[in-house]
Amino acid sequence: MESTKTDEPRHERRISSREHRAAFAAAKESPAEHKPRLITSRSVAPAIHGGGSVGRFNSWLAVHVTRAVGTMWAAYVFVLISLVSFPQALHAFLTGDTYVGIAWLSQSFLQLVLLPIIIVGQNVISASQDARAEADHITLTTLHAINVQQLKMLEQQREMLRQQREILDLLQRKGLSQTPGTAD
Repeated sequence: MESTKTDEPRHERRISSREHRAAFAAAKESPAEHKPRLITSRSVAPAIHGGGSVGRFNSWLAVHVTRAVGTMWAAYVFVLISLVSFPQALHAFLTGDTYVGIAWLSQSFLQLVLLPIIIVGQNVISASQDARAEADHITLTTLHAINVQQLKMLEQQREMLRQQREILDLLQRKGLSQTPGTAD
């Protein structure tokens, strides 16, 4: 299947900051000057709660609470806590009060137990994304170094070709060059 190209300009669909667009344009303009950088959660944390002491405390507290609640041990504790009211909820459900039974199931059990399990899953996903980002950063940094070396080699080749052209021009001016196909 052939893809048709249109003459319409390509519209950028990503939303990015002016700083990002400027950095991207500068990297495209002079790739040898660009330095790849690794962005970590620590480097973006000030953007969430701010860089001041209150912002740092809020970030610290949020991370520590998330780490404490986001464990399977917290899920097990929450199961035990929800089982405390299970007999009353079961009795209410069996006597026809389905509202209390469903309320216990949704509020006590599902919310208490699923919260830490979801956080654990997110932590696993986040850890794999971080590992992938670090590996990609190493790969991109290596590719960048290779590209910079290639640019230097191309510049050297261009200089050598310029010098060869000067030598050939000089030989032609002196009448010392041979035209192809002539023999002495």
